[in-house]
Amino acid sequence: MTKPSLTLFLAAPRGFCAGVDRAIKIVEMAIEKWGAPVYVRHEIVHNKYVVDDLRAKGAVFVEELEECPDDRPVIFSAHGVPKSVPAEATRREMVFVDATCPLVSKVHIEAQRHAEAGLQMIMIGHAGHPETIGTMGQLPDGEVLLVETVEDVATVDVRDPSQLAFVTQTTLSVDDTVDIIAALNARFPAIVGPHKEDICYATTNRQEAVKAMAPKVEAMLVVGAPNSSNSRRLVEVGRKAGCSYSQLVQRSTDIDWRALGGVKTLGITAGASAPEVLINEVIDAFRDKFDVTTEQVVTAEENIEFKVPRVLRVPA
Repeated sequence: MTKPSLTLFLAAPRGFCAGVDRAIKIVEMAIEKWGAPVYVRHEIVHNKYVVDDLRAKGAVFVEELEECPDDRPVIFSAHGVPKSVPAEATRREMVFVDATCPLVSKVHIEAQRHAEAGLQMIMIGHAGHPETIGTMGQLPDGEVLLVETVEDVATVDVRDPSQLAFVTQTTLSVDDTVDIIAALNARFPAIVGPHKEDICYATTNRQEAVKAMAPKVEAMLVVGAPNSSNSRRLVEVGRKAGCSYSQLVQRSTDIDWRALGGVKTLGITAGASAPEVLINEVIDAFRDKFDVTTEQVVTAEENIEFKVPRVLRVPA
């Protein structure tokens, strides 16, 4: 039987970013350096495939430091942690490695710098997300106020409207964040913003690629995990850019083939914590059922690489 024709538009860039790649390498190098088990506080990145692979190599994933023994190394996830976490690890004389993405660490430094200048912080982010918890935990309780929407800006209760600054979670929707920042500037004209955009390059680039791809396709799949903020934002961006059928899939087994019946053009992208092997798995699943032609939708070239901490460099 002749397979139906399908054009797959592949967003570029897609998949792993430099911060995710660095965090995974840190766990792998820690296992090589100290042997198994190595403990990791929270999922190192939000992707089940990655976490399961590292678990098989000897990583033990926990949610809190109290679940870790004193005599084994512990790694803090790419999302960052409150200051209280490394302080407690130091008190317990634990060996620990901070795998926080350098772009998240930049936001932490900004928050600290503004606090030292006497400014109360407003953070644009998602409540409960580990990056938000980590950033808000850089300062004492009450010094960082969270807003998630434009509506939140109207009700946030600040100490002094003339002494404010804001930071953002690095994985937000660029367009939504612009609206929230505009609302902050309108209500608090003296508020101080970051010197450079907090939303990271990888988040921005992947969203721009989706915007370019959305008008070309009838449906779009985002390879990523349900707890991945940047992956979920890609789904939202795809829908807002005109592709009403934009769905998140973790693996090829999640594809809703019935919903995609009759589709001639399909877009594929992936969140910053989704490995290329899963992207290829999804593409191969379509090759099995369709006569596939692929086209790249390239909006940026990425060549950024973050160095791993010196403590993990194993001598040759």
